[in-house]
Amino acid sequence: MVLAQTVWAAPSNKWRLEFSGGADSDGVITLMLTPVGGDSVSYSTDISKGRGENGVAKDVVSSLQAQLPEDAYKVERDDGEDVLIKKRRGAADFEVLIEQNTVKGVRIKLDRE
Repeated sequence: MVLAQTVWAAPSNKWRLEFSGGADSDGVITLMLTPVGGDSVSYSTDISKGRGENGVAKDVVSSLQAQLPEDAYKVERDDGEDVLIKKRRGAADFEVLIEQNTVKGVRIKLDRE
């Protein structure tokens, strides 16, 4: 179980989350987004046991699209198992933190782009 992954990088206009491994248990993935000059907000996604890495990425995209402010962020899948979170024009650069991952078997690599 990963409780938090700190990325020591400057804020960015785009972040990539690379998912690997399938869900060996039900669980929750929680991401914290912090825009420059703004407050940190956490967003959680429920993941069901049996989901492959592409399914986990799809669930995270759907969840974030429903929760994130549309005027500030765009979320999409890339290569099936990757999730891109991009700022929209006029929005602040931001940081991403993996606050929680209770899904056994699922690993998440976070990259600033």
